[in-house]
Amino acid sequence: MKKTKRSRIWLTLVPLYVFTLIFVAGPLLYMIILSFETRAETWGVLHELTFKNYREIFQPAYLKTFGESLKLAFTSTLLVAALGYPFGYFMAKLSQKWKKRMLLLLMVPFWTSSLIRLYGWIIIFRANGVLDQLLLGVGVTDEPLKLLYTYPAVVVGMVYSLLQFMIFAVYSSAEKMDWTLVEAARDLGASPLKAFLTVTWKLTLPGLLSGVILTFIPSMGLFYIADILGGNKVVLVGSVIQEQLLKTRNWPFAAALSVVLMLLTTLMISLYKRITHTTELEGLL
Repeated sequence: MKKTKRSRIWLTLVPLYVFTLIFVAGPLLYMIILSFETRAETWGVLHELTFKNYREIFQPAYLKTFGESLKLAFTSTLLVAALGYPFGYFMAKLSQKWKKRMLLLLMVPFWTSSLIRLYGWIIIFRANGVLDQLLLGVGVTDEPLKLLYTYPAVVVGMVYSLLQFMIFAVYSSAEKMDWTLVEAARDLGASPLKAFLTVTWKLTLPGLLSGVILTFIPSMGLFYIADILGGNKVVLVGSVIQEQLLKTRNWPFAAALSVVLMLLTTLMISLYKRITHTTELEGLL
């Protein structure tokens, strides 16, 4: 019987391992190897190992691109956290009826392509668009703001595209929280703010950190948002990788950029695990 159960377990695990090796580990290994190869003068690559691709990343132009990408990622993540945390927290305190309604409203945008939704922001931000007409109508501004193809427009697009992930992460954490602990803290004389900081904040911090990971990492690579709402004024690492792949055909350098970007995201995930582990230990103590 034990051998039969083990064989069944292996039969279910083997397809998963094969899929992981072929479609996950294989492409990653190929990308790492490609990043050390040499670009051919006409087409393709030469199987000559070199560190030139990684040295080229340290040029000021590419370092500036990484800096802009990190700046946009941090800005978007902070705004998403500032908006998404209270939204998810208070949504968890609603009745079951309103929770279902709010979850449905949050899911509705996913039924439409993100590109179509971003083009809707073009209509809003363009000169003499919806926003300009509204502000001119109420007398806030005297002339069109021309927000389209600016850095704030890209930030708004990032926040709009990633806000739901933060809300869902915080809601999932707050919805599972034992609210009697907050009531106990209040009964022991803690003020609402102190009860929130000592109990609610610590219990919902894993959800907040999960939301940070779900928003920070994608914001490093969502270059199409910068292309649509920022034009050529906001250039991200993803835009450079796309240009190297499609225009200049420098595949090894594009692979090197991808490896560095992957290392940055791995670092973020490692920090997340360390912070959550420390939080769990503090909770146990």
